[in-house]
Amino acid sequence: MDFNIYLTDWSIIQPFKIANKVWNNSPCLMVELSENGHIGRGEAQGVFYLDETAESIYAQADALAGEIRRGISREQLQDLLPPGGARNAIDCAMWDLECKQSGKTIWQLTGIEPRPVTTVFTIGLEDTPAQMAEKAAAATDAPILKIKLSDHLPYERLAAIRAARPDAILVVDANQSWSFELLQEILPKCVDLNLAMIEQPLARGSDEVLEGFESPIMLAADESCLHTGELEAAARRYDMVNIKLDKTGGLTEGLRLARAAKEKGCKLMVGNMLGTSLSMAPSFVVAQLCDFVDIDGPLLLNYDQPLGLNYNKGVVDVFDPRLWG
Repeated sequence: MDFNIYLTDWSIIQPFKIANKVWNNSPCLMVELSENGHIGRGEAQGVFYLDETAESIYAQADALAGEIRRGISREQLQDLLPPGGARNAIDCAMWDLECKQSGKTIWQLTGIEPRPVTTVFTIGLEDTPAQMAEKAAAATDAPILKIKLSDHLPYERLAAIRAARPDAILVVDANQSWSFELLQEILPKCVDLNLAMIEQPLARGSDEVLEGFESPIMLAADESCLHTGELEAAARRYDMVNIKLDKTGGLTEGLRLARAAKEKGCKLMVGNMLGTSLSMAPSFVVAQLCDFVDIDGPLLLNYDQPLGLNYNKGVVDVFDPRLWG
């Protein structure tokens, strides 16, 4: 098997800010596996809050080149690399190659029935509530908005956005920036704003206080649940799990986490770390099992992959198998 890796860098329409980071571009690791004229591709960005970068996951993938060229299986890959961006890109390339070699689609291989899904559109953190409300008002084609917040004026930002978009479903992502005291303070006020969900209000490793806590608004784990090994604790603290393939280390573990979380009664969301439609396509597979879908990464970029996903007023069509899978 031939194994090629390289880095790409995709420009963003405008800087994308969350509570603890700003992106000015979207660097990605690209993996290509080829055998007997068939090529499988995978893309990953890495997990920034675990200090992964495109360069670091490139080095991880490159260190495994010999084993991959000798033809390891997807299951063997799970033991050879930890969860993270490098394993994600290789795992997804392996899925894609298997599809190409077998002549079967990813839907036939996984037994999942595909359908269009509705994705959130993300409103990044801005300096003032008015600026965020303006962005929300301009996103007229987006029926579901995901609002990035910090611990500075969170309620004021949400109230301004709700006034600007009374029609929209609103979900919130605090990216670990709130204290438990702030969460307790803001929840009663937010009930009247009709929020569908609040994602990762507390810091990873500091959310044990949520065990037994009764929240009037559904709470979701993102940074607090990377893979199935962290599901047990997350399921005691949260109502929902956000699955990102860079966190799980690929579609193989992503599907395992989705099914295990459902067995524990958790609702599901699928998310992204920016990236092109080549990153979103495997996440679209997980999206078929989810209650909320966040695969709007390509909408934040100036350019996308050829044959990229089709977005129409928030609805994402089933992707072309020539892109992936």
